[in-house]
Amino acid sequence: MAREPGSGPARRASDRGRYGRLNRERVLAAALDLVDREGLSALSMRRLGAELGVEAMALYRYAPGKDALLDGLVEALYLELEAHLAPAQDSAAESDWRAELHRIALATYRVCLGHPRVVPLLATRMLAVPLAQRPPAVLRDHERVLTLLTEAGLDEARTSAAFRAYTAWLLGYVSVELRPLVDNPDETDPAFRLGLHRMSAQELPTLRSTAPALVEPGGPEGLAAGLDALLDRFA
Repeated sequence: MAREPGSGPARRASDRGRYGRLNRERVLAAALDLVDREGLSALSMRRLGAELGVEAMALYRYAPGKDALLDGLVEALYLELEAHLAPAQDSAAESDWRAELHRIALATYRVCLGHPRVVPLLATRMLAVPLAQRPPAVLRDHERVLTLLTEAGLDEARTSAAFRAYTAWLLGYVSVELRPLVDNPDETDPAFRLGLHRMSAQELPTLRSTAPALVEPGGPEGLAAGLDALLDRFA
């Protein structure tokens, strides 16, 4: 059972660490840095407390448990997205809805590529957390996209369908871009670098022949091309 923030041992544990007194922003930043360096498997209350120079119990007032930390990492990505979008906020009002959706998609892509080890949470935590319980920054992103689709003149049913398609394309594209394909980075020979010798030439001839092209990322251009094709379907 999750302990209430700020109660019991957590109240007695000092939250003054090596970087000064803690706050939620500092805790999430440290969690994000830890996962960026070592992956999600390294994240625990004990390990994060050690990173911050406090007892693990001191963190419970900022995150009641591991799931809350994972949701906090999702929140941190969307807050970073908002920071990327904010500088152009004034000019965004003058942009058309389609250009603004492209801007949001590109910013999301760049944030995700900056934190590849956190990206799986954009799928797994969204499967576990109901809409109304998602972090406020996530809900603001939903609102931002839905508003643009509504301003494009789509009715409620088409707005919902376009939102689902937009979200699926964006997060799916990012996931494909980040999937590891190189078997041995130290190899110079393309076949051994990709581990093609591990694949059956009889059973997987097309995959073997296409693998070198699959390694090349689609980049922002591929993201934009797919998004245009999707929006053409609804516009």
